[in-house]
Amino acid sequence: MSDDLTILHDDGVLEIAVSLSTAGSALDHGAVLAGNEALQKVMRGSLKARAVLLTGRGKNFCAGGNVAYFAAADDRREYLRGLAHDLHTLIASLYSTRLPVVAAASGWAAGAGMSLVLHADLAIGGPATRMRPAYPGIGLSPDGGMSWLLPRIVGLGKARSILLRDEVIDAPAAVQLGLLSEITASDDEVAARAREVAAGLAAGPSGAHTAIRHLLYSSASNTLAEQLTAEAESIAALSVTAEGMEGVDAFVAKRAPDFPGARG
Repeated sequence: MSDDLTILHDDGVLEIAVSLSTAGSALDHGAVLAGNEALQKVMRGSLKARAVLLTGRGKNFCAGGNVAYFAAADDRREYLRGLAHDLHTLIASLYSTRLPVVAAASGWAAGAGMSLVLHADLAIGGPATRMRPAYPGIGLSPDGGMSWLLPRIVGLGKARSILLRDEVIDAPAAVQLGLLSEITASDDEVAARAREVAAGLAAGPSGAHTAIRHLLYSSASNTLAEQLTAEAESIAALSVTAEGMEGVDAFVAKRAPDFPGARG
């Protein structure tokens, strides 16, 4: 499957653009809707994806919302509420597909762009990558789940500083804080490296990836005893799946595993 905004690659990577090269790499509403439609197809089983790759089509990943559109809206409250709803539906779908998510975070990831990077399991940046909440600069508060996820990644105290001061976070600081997974040697390598990482995940054990993500996200609301029980049930359940059996058998045979789902 391929259209202007979403591409399903042969290796099972579903690439979703969140911004275009026009309008200063602002979040594109049409791209948000197209991305969610593709993810809905994944959940319905009509699109066979094994990993998601979020990209920007310009030099920046996403420089935030299109503020000119905010200003031109007849009813700003209604416009922003609708845009936030569609963005949040896309984010909810990212979690509902249960697929690993990679972000190719080149250039600026500001506002909603920063929020989307936070939701990626692995985010690849370059030397010029910069992250910024950007909301206080236009007198607004965060959307895209930033106020929920940022303190879970960096801690409440640091999140308060980043948001209230509208801090610009460069690439090395973003890695140190856990907002980026790695930095490429040059900015020209970000897209290819992110694509490589997504392809590697798509070729891996999807059941294990799904279970890992579920365990990590549920851990915040579980007690230790509950989490230990969940881990025991999860590893036992995976041990009798085709992927689990292949992984264990390959390890014993000292060969690389050939996970069944990655072939079809």
